[in-house]
Amino acid sequence: MLHDSSPFADRSKPLGSGGGLKICFLLNAQLHQALHALPIAMELARYPDLAVDVVAASKAHLQLASRLSAAAATGPIGHRLSAGPFLSALARAGGSTIPPKLLTLCAQARFLDRYDAIVMPERTSLLLRRLGVRRPLFIHSAHGAGDRAVGYDPRIARFDFALVAGVKQRERLRAAGLIRPGAHEVVGYPKFDAVRWLSPEAPHIFPERRPVVLYNPHCDRGLSSWDHFGEPLLRRFAADKRYNLIVAPHIKLFDRRQRKRVEEKLAPFADLPHIHVDLGSMQSCDMSYTRIADLYIGDVSSQIYEYIARPRPCLLLDSHGPAWRDDPSYRCWHYGPVERSPERLMDAVDAAFASHGRYLPAQLAGLRDTFAEHGEPASVRAARVIRTFARERARHG
Repeated sequence: MLHDSSPFADRSKPLGSGGGLKICFLLNAQLHQALHALPIAMELARYPDLAVDVVAASKAHLQLASRLSAAAATGPIGHRLSAGPFLSALARAGGSTIPPKLLTLCAQARFLDRYDAIVMPERTSLLLRRLGVRRPLFIHSAHGAGDRAVGYDPRIARFDFALVAGVKQRERLRAAGLIRPGAHEVVGYPKFDAVRWLSPEAPHIFPERRPVVLYNPHCDRGLSSWDHFGEPLLRRFAADKRYNLIVAPHIKLFDRRQRKRVEEKLAPFADLPHIHVDLGSMQSCDMSYTRIADLYIGDVSSQIYEYIARPRPCLLLDSHGPAWRDDPSYRCWHYGPVERSPERLMDAVDAAFASHGRYLPAQLAGLRDTFAEHGEPASVRAARVIRTFARERARHG
């Protein structure tokens, strides 16, 4: 528990409840989503006419918010755990890092109805409307800026306002009828601001200098390459000392009881000096690995876009045989060669390095379409847009 003098002291009601707009950042999912929303909270807290709170699923979320607040030198922000002892115990019993989402929303609905606006990076929390939360505006900050159809969820249309990372997202959302004029804004990618505040220097992980390969399988078992490629990839890199390998799956892939079992199974590989296995730490979320990698190996994760923010070689693994070439949900598969066979992995790795120049134009075009540039940090722009929208709505009732 933080001391009451801290800007993150626990509160039983929103900060500044005596006046001004009260804005909540609701973090009801795993930690990876927090970095997409919290930078906006930091910038909103600089406005003296706003009261900003973070309501989060775990202490780790609140600790991250505290670190960001200190690094960004922002104004005061209140915090509150969204789960009490019972729900936290349920999370531990289930081997999860967060308590059950629906039960958490039920427990917090009355409290959350006090706010003027709730900013959320996911869609499940829209269930608050069915739980009687009527007063706040619901603002979607999204998480990630990838290509998968799930990023263009029909539920987005139910938000009062949506923040969009770039042209790609805006056009697909517009074509699907999920955003409305005056109720969305292209702001860029606030997560980049969080990384700049928290860790301007990339980490050093390996004792010996070798090209670093990052393997980043997604959590959706129907699309993820893990089951087909995971162990063969580890075995081949264990035997091939030319590369340092980071295995950092999407944080949700092993966010249940199986994480401990998988860690034990992979321990012999993780003990090798040129292999680093991370099944869900903060480093797997904060771009530590995408910044130091020389080659990205993946499938459908949006982290490929965080990686090509500095264009480099990619290798895509096809484990489910989609008709991908003209499918916008697989645009990132044009950023490097696509491999279907675990037996050809090391040859495919060498080919990905050698052929990068062929794929560079597609990477640069994808980067331009995915992340808008406005000459100011994305979190600054997003905060200003939210404040303007919330004040206009408050003024006109």
